[in-house]
Amino acid sequence: MAPARSAPRYTRAVAQPVLLLTNDDGYYSEGIQALADARESLGEVWIVAPDRENSAVSHALTLSRPLRLNRMADRRFIVDGTPTDCVTLGICQVLKGRTPDLVVSGVNFGANMGVDVHYSGTVSAAFEAVILGVKAIAVSQVLGEPFSFVPAAHFARLLAARVLRNGLPDGTLLNVNFPPVPPKGVQFTRLGERCYTEGVVEDTDPRGRRCYWIGGGPPVWEDIPGTDFATVGAGYVSITPLHLDMTDRDLLARLEHDGAWDLGGA
Repeated sequence: MAPARSAPRYTRAVAQPVLLLTNDDGYYSEGIQALADARESLGEVWIVAPDRENSAVSHALTLSRPLRLNRMADRRFIVDGTPTDCVTLGICQVLKGRTPDLVVSGVNFGANMGVDVHYSGTVSAAFEAVILGVKAIAVSQVLGEPFSFVPAAHFARLLAARVLRNGLPDGTLLNVNFPPVPPKGVQFTRLGERCYTEGVVEDTDPRGRRCYWIGGGPPVWEDIPGTDFATVGAGYVSITPLHLDMTDRDLLARLEHDGAWDLGGA
């Protein structure tokens, strides 16, 4: 009698995570390439990035003209728009029907700490991902000598793997700033405070006409323990969780219970 055959075994293929990368320094920045190189082993990597530098454009969406999306290589695209445009097109058009598991914005050339997160195209691109229901990380490399994007990109890979495994709370992203020296470690921080010594610089163009430069002076930051500025200044990687909900809940509670704010007769 022939021996009974065992049932064939089938191995179900495990789908790789889909990662969407963008930045505000532009498609040709070394920072986004370092980010892509460090993530190839994590999953399926896609790049949708601006065709030029878009620093300090904040959360601008292009609504007054059509956008052009050009394929540069396999899973690599360039957009004549802002970082927020890139994330929107990446999720809604390029990956249409396949929601990415994670969006990573960076590696930015320079820090994005304190109030600068409100100006940053890098951070805003990550916020756009969160608005669209996708987990996100923003990564920036503080300037220094010698300069390399590679350490920050490799650290971001470790963080991305953890986020893919453990997730993030809804409405929240991680803002990472890498120090200009080999880091002593990692610290979780809140946003710091800094100001620019000259908000506007008056100048004259070659034709003798008056013109102005915004943000011309060097920034000065306060050394407040627990903030991103102090942490990076001490040689640590700073990870700051940022939330879409900017409501001041303490003031909200006071306003709701303070009779002096009765504006019924306004």
